[in-house]
Amino acid sequence: MKILQVINCLETGGAEKLLLDSIPLYNKRGIQVDLLLLNGTDFPFLKALKTINCCNIYSIGSKAYNPLHIFRIMPFLRKYDIAHVHLFPSQYWIVLAKIFSFSKIKLVVTEHSATNPRINNFFLSILDRFIYKFYDKVVCITEEVYQIRNKHLRNPKSQLVLIQNGVKLQNIYNAKPYERKLISESIQDQDILLIQIASFNKHKDPETVINAMQYLTENYKLIFVGNGPFRENCENLAKKINVVNRVFFLGSRTYVPQLLKAADISVLSSKGEGLSLSAIESMASGKPFVASNVSGMDIVKDAGILFEKGNAEELAFHVKKLMEDKDFYESIVNSCQTRAKQFDIEYMIDKHIVLYKTIIQ
Repeated sequence: MKILQVINCLETGGAEKLLLDSIPLYNKRGIQVDLLLLNGTDFPFLKALKTINCCNIYSIGSKAYNPLHIFRIMPFLRKYDIAHVHLFPSQYWIVLAKIFSFSKIKLVVTEHSATNPRINNFFLSILDRFIYKFYDKVVCITEEVYQIRNKHLRNPKSQLVLIQNGVKLQNIYNAKPYERKLISESIQDQDILLIQIASFNKHKDPETVINAMQYLTENYKLIFVGNGPFRENCENLAKKINVVNRVFFLGSRTYVPQLLKAADISVLSSKGEGLSLSAIESMASGKPFVASNVSGMDIVKDAGILFEKGNAEELAFHVKKLMEDKDFYESIVNSCQTRAKQFDIEYMIDKHIVLYKTIIQ
């Protein structure tokens, strides 16, 4: 069984991190899983996968939104039994490549988010339904995603399957805290350190975390791990509200577990999620997790703390309460760790292997 994972690039992000963690595990189990990138830029996740040297990695360009990729993908379809695709526009290019090449390859797509701009657009939703008819299976990472895709695609329910994404929890458990002085000389051991791990894109809301710093004393510091098109806007906001000396933008990093262990509280402020791997990692880290009460964050309910989307003052209130009430802090840590155990990546690998076998039988 030969599987080709296809994704736009291997920059920081949940779907990208999933491939970094899972591809070596598939190959360890004797299943050949290789990677095809529309954008082969040497991002940290890609460098990390190359270091492991567990699979073939193919790059066909430097930009994802290039229709010529349809023809560049076609030769790869003859070499594999299944192509497992993640994110737009990879989802479209792979289907068109199959149509134009008359390939018999089986196609699987994972839906990593509950929403996308095409769902609410009449013409694009029709195009979506046409494209998705060529997928043998659509993997939905949460029940919410399953229900939304079922309503949107109008395809047989047998085409949809629910498989939750997973995290290499053992990596989190074994990680040692990163030295704060290596992050910045301005961060002292006695400071209270917040961390948000997320890309700076239209789906996230880092501005609320930055604004929350106005309601916290000078000994509260904040680090962001991730990159994206809205990072500069956030840096400007930190300057505008005079918290720039307490907010640190680290960019992309591969040693996320160590950074989580160095922090006191992990935060995820966003506008909507699929199944957030950074949320699971945060809950497994032994630190309390505080997140926006938005679509896709049901995994946090009754484990971590949810705050109203965009409400910086409420976020600051929860942060202060955690640091002022040790028993409350520990209770949230314990409930978060218990919840995270449900999302071990090995469970996900088992289910995907069974799915692959049923498709090619």
